[in-house]
Amino acid sequence: MENSKVSIQNMDLYYGDFHALKNLNLEIPANQVTAFIGPSGCGKSTCIKSLNRMNDLIDGCKITGTIKIDGEDIYDPRTDVTLLRKRAGMVFQKANPFPMSVYDNIAYGPRVHGIKNRAKLDEIVENSLRGAALWDEVKDRLKKSALGLSGGQQQRLCIARALAVEPDILLMDEPTSALDPISTLKIEDLMEELKKDYTVIVVTHNMQQAARVADMTAFFLLGEIIEFDKTQLMFSTPKDKRTEEYITGRFG
Repeated sequence: MENSKVSIQNMDLYYGDFHALKNLNLEIPANQVTAFIGPSGCGKSTCIKSLNRMNDLIDGCKITGTIKIDGEDIYDPRTDVTLLRKRAGMVFQKANPFPMSVYDNIAYGPRVHGIKNRAKLDEIVENSLRGAALWDEVKDRLKKSALGLSGGQQQRLCIARALAVEPDILLMDEPTSALDPISTLKIEDLMEELKKDYTVIVVTHNMQQAARVADMTAFFLLGEIIEFDKTQLMFSTPKDKRTEEYITGRFG
């Protein structure tokens, strides 16, 4: 793909003897929302975590094949994993704000990367919260604990925290599965906004969500990618019988 941001080629992933991902090939376009769908345990989360090497933290995890971001092999021994995780920010299923103020949650990453200037930090905090559509709700409580925010606000705070270090890619692992419908809608609207500036990859078990937010969708089954296509095409005319059966709810 010309405009490919993330390129996965002949990738296999093993946890010890378990072959979790099998010969994945995927070209993920820049500045679009790409969804990974499929039943539980089919490899969606494992795949998204390999894009910023979160799987490095799991004992006995071995990856073969290549994953490139902007043409650079992220599993090259010379890759700086800290910088990689700055470029590919991660938002998890359960909001995990740090037990500190709203302000310090957002300023944490930039400070780690050496930004100390208060005016600069103020600007990053405001821009990141605006980027996560949260600024108006929290601008008067920046000094208060982030743990006092609602679940939906905490999840948008985690998105703001990821944005604060200026990533190019936002990885979201079931970001709305613990949220109420209104908060879910806010985060879906946000994904639409974010793709102007970022490449968004989202794991979701909610097919309606994929249909609403994603430009491209990859369907995973038992560690394989069965089909990858424009979302509208996949949902209207799936090429593989298994995709059709999953989308129409016959299993999953």
